[in-house]
Amino acid sequence: MAKKFKKGDNVIVITGSDKGKRGKIISVQKDRVLVDGINLCTFHKKPSAQQPGQIIKKEKTVHISNISHHEDGKPIKIKFVINGSEDKKLTDKNRVSKKTGKKID
Repeated sequence: MAKKFKKGDNVIVITGSDKGKRGKIISVQKDRVLVDGINLCTFHKKPSAQQPGQIIKKEKTVHISNISHHEDGKPIKIKFVINGSEDKKLTDKNRVSKKTGKKID
C-alpha cells in the first residue's frame, strides 16, 4: 500500500488549534503522524531524589486527515504516478502534486 505521508515530508495543518502551522514529519504510525512543533502538550514531572521537578513540552500525534502537503504555504492534493518499463517487474511509483505536477520527495 502506498503512503501519502513519509518521514521527513514538510506538511501544513489544515484543521484544529494549530491550523496554518507548518512542520516536518518526525515519525509515521498507521493513521497518525508526529510533526515537529505541532500539537504540543505540557507535562509536569514531579521531583525525585535524582532530579528536580520540571515542565516538559512534547509533541503528540496528529491524525493524517488534519494535515496536507503544501506548496507556497497553501495545502495541495497529491496523486501517484506509475512509471513502468516494458516488463512489469520494474515499476516506479512517485508522489506528484495534482496542481503543478511537481514530484514530491
